[in-house]
Amino acid sequence: MTSPDRLVRVATARGVTTLTLDSPHNRNALSTPLMTELLAGIAAAVADDAVRVIVLDHTGPVFCSGADLKETAAAYASGSVPAGMLGDVLAAVWECPKPVLAKVAGPARAGGLGLIAAADLAVCAEEATFAFTEVRIGVIPAVISATVLPRLHPRAAAELYLTGDTFDGRRAAEIGLVTAAVPADGLDAAVERYCASLVRGAPGALAGAKGLLRRPASADLRGEIAELSALSTGYFLSDEGREGVLAFREKRLARWVAALDGGPADGAR
Repeated sequence: MTSPDRLVRVATARGVTTLTLDSPHNRNALSTPLMTELLAGIAAAVADDAVRVIVLDHTGPVFCSGADLKETAAAYASGSVPAGMLGDVLAAVWECPKPVLAKVAGPARAGGLGLIAAADLAVCAEEATFAFTEVRIGVIPAVISATVLPRLHPRAAAELYLTGDTFDGRRAAEIGLVTAAVPADGLDAAVERYCASLVRGAPGALAGAKGLLRRPASADLRGEIAELSALSTGYFLSDEGREGVLAFREKRLARWVAALDGGPADGAR
């Protein structure tokens, strides 16, 4: 059971671990204690073979307000700021071998947008608002650019980085920051649908598919095709690949779905 004084609550059910940012008093700001707990939660979920999917959720009306500016101001005397730890958090989410889905019911600002962009999938309420507010306090969205810029359309990135203007969930979906924007009363159902789909994937194959999504573009097309062909063959010959093909042919659930007490056999398709 999660301790009541923790800043990140952890719950696991049917292969899905939900890490809930639970620091509403400062709008779930990215303080050092919160980021430390978030890193620990991600590491534990990755190490647990029963966990297939990680959901990033939040309590309170705000998903994440970005860096903890109160902590930052107090740290100036030491010559370092807690925002430096954010890079470790973004890398942990981006490199996680298991699918990560961000559930955004309310506003996100600055570093919070980096966290959303680091997730593989993100679903927000249409009413949620977003802003890259860094330039308005004399800094730049440097660290979060590692995850944000691969998602955003270039023109939108230029507009929003430079103006700091606020935009809503629909715009966030249009420019690629989130996967989908839905009415607030449909957010839970949308997240559940994505999770139900994600847990049907073979764990090793999901990690491999994430690896493909992170591959840099190659100028040597034929060389890349040869490398990817070998990779594909390896997966078909793996235990998961053999089991998946056989389960499909036999019209039954693959063992990684059956382990979660899944639905009817034709659902394996």
